[in-house]
Amino acid sequence: MKILLKNVTIIDPKGAFHLQQVDVFIDNGIIAEIGESLTVDPDHTIAKENLHLSVGWFDSSVCFGEPGFEERETLENGLQTAAKSGFTAIALAPETYPTVDNQAAVVQLKNHGIKVPTSLHPIAAFTKGQEGKSMSELYDLQQKGAVAFGDYLRPIENPELLKIALLYAQRFDGLILSTPFEKRIGGHGVAHEGTISTQLGLAGIPALSESLQVQRDLHLLRYAGGKLHIPCISSAESVDLIRAAKKEGLRASCSVALANLCYTEEALFGFDTNKKLFPPLRTQKDQEALKEGLLDGTIDMVTAHHQPLNIELKHLEFEHAAFGSIGLEAMFGVLNTLFPLEKVVQFLSRGRSIFGLKSPKINVGERACFSLFTPDGSATFELTDILSSSKNCAFLGHATQGKVYGSLSGEEFILK
Repeated sequence: MKILLKNVTIIDPKGAFHLQQVDVFIDNGIIAEIGESLTVDPDHTIAKENLHLSVGWFDSSVCFGEPGFEERETLENGLQTAAKSGFTAIALAPETYPTVDNQAAVVQLKNHGIKVPTSLHPIAAFTKGQEGKSMSELYDLQQKGAVAFGDYLRPIENPELLKIALLYAQRFDGLILSTPFEKRIGGHGVAHEGTISTQLGLAGIPALSESLQVQRDLHLLRYAGGKLHIPCISSAESVDLIRAAKKEGLRASCSVALANLCYTEEALFGFDTNKKLFPPLRTQKDQEALKEGLLDGTIDMVTAHHQPLNIELKHLEFEHAAFGSIGLEAMFGVLNTLFPLEKVVQFLSRGRSIFGLKSPKINVGERACFSLFTPDGSATFELTDILSSSKNCAFLGHATQGKVYGSLSGEEFILK
C-alpha cells in the first residue's frame, strides 16, 4: 500500500525535518520519500487542516478490561480509541480476569489480531493472581512478549520478594514495576490528606504513604541492582527521591498521571467521583514539583492512566466510589494547555526504551510510525469527545488546545 501525507509539519526536534512543512510518502509501511510537492501515485492521500506529525506516542499505563471485564472496554474498541487518540503503542496493565500471570494469557493478548496502528505490549502480573505472595515466572512471561512485571495498583509489600526479583530479572534485563503506596499508612483514605480533606470530611491518603514506599524501593534497588519503574508518582518528595537516585546512577524510572498535572486537591470540592483517583490529587506544591520533574527529565513519561469502569462503580457517594478515570482521548488536548507543543510531543514520545521497545524515527528507510494532529483550536473536552465504552472521565469540562486526527503505523492508519 502507498500512502501520501500532504503538506504536513513535522515535529521532531532530534530529526532533520523538524518544523519543516513537507509531503511524506510511505510505500509498504516504509518511509520512501520526504520532500516538498512530491509527485507520486498513492493508494491513499491524507490531507488535513494544518496537519502535523510526530513519532508515534506511547502510554505506559493503560487498562481496557477484556478478558473478564468486557463491559468496561473491549480490546478492539480500546485499541481503536488509543489509535484515534494518537497512540501507536500502549503498555497494557494486567487488570483483567483472569489476570495476566501465565504464558497463555500473554500470548492471547499479543495475538489478538486487531488491525490498528496501535501495538499492544502486555505488562504481566508480578505475583501470581496479583496476590503479593509468590512471584510469577518472569523470564517465561518476557519470552512470550511481556514488557514489564507489576501488580496493578498494588504495592509490593514484601521487600524480600522485590529484592529477589531485582536480582533475578538482571539475567534478562527485566523491568519491575512497584506501585508507590505503603497501604498501612492511609490505606483507607479516599483523598489527599490535608486541609481540604479535613474540610470535606474525607479520610486522607498522606503523601508519606507514597514517598515512604519510594524510599524503600530505591534502597532495595541500590542494594540489588536491576531496573525499577515507579508508576504514577504524585508528591514533591517522590520527585526529589527519584531525582537523587538518578544522579546516583540507579536504573530507576517513573511516570506521572495526566490528572496530577492539571488538577489539585481543590478539584474535589464538588465531590465529583470522576476525580476520585489513585494516586489522589495533591497540593499545588506537589503539582509544581511534578511539572518541574517532567521538564528536567526526572519523570520519564506522562500517562493517561486510562481506567475504564462500570457506571455503577462511579455513581456512588464519594467515599464508596471506585478510583479511576479514562484519559486517552483527552491526553493531547489537555497536556497541550500545560506545556509548549514540542515538550508535549517529547513527553508523549519518550519512555519506550525503558520498556524495551524500539523508538521510531522520521527518516527515509525507516518504518512509518506517526501521530497525526493539529496544535490549533481551543475547545472544552465534552462527553461527545469520549470514544471509550466507559465514560468515567475526570477531564470533562477541561480546556483543550489542538486536536488529534489519528495515527499511522506501517500500512495501518486510522483517522477520526
